[in-house]
Amino acid sequence: MFKQMSVVALLVVGACVVWSLGAAVPAYGAETVTGVVNINTATVDELAQLPFIGPAKAQRIIDYRTANGPFQKVEDLMNVSGIGEKTFLRIKDYLTITGQTTLKAS
Repeated sequence: MFKQMSVVALLVVGACVVWSLGAAVPAYGAETVTGVVNINTATVDELAQLPFIGPAKAQRIIDYRTANGPFQKVEDLMNVSGIGEKTFLRIKDYLTITGQTTLKAS
């Protein structure tokens, strides 16, 4: 049914580009991300640099924060429409609720 493809072939699935080696690259944001984003102080542009978070989800994070006050724990981000457990688990290492945003995308 399927022909064998080379190792460098890619498959586009939803919001991700999935390499045949199994690594996922977010459709939004850069391939390489280091640092953290303070979800209580970050701007839309800073939030949109997170893997799997584009401008629309970034704005929903800001809207939620404005309506409900600061996030008490990073897990509260899952209360934002469009950010479920799967997305949260993919970005949790880049999230903080204290300190400065140091996220760098390249």
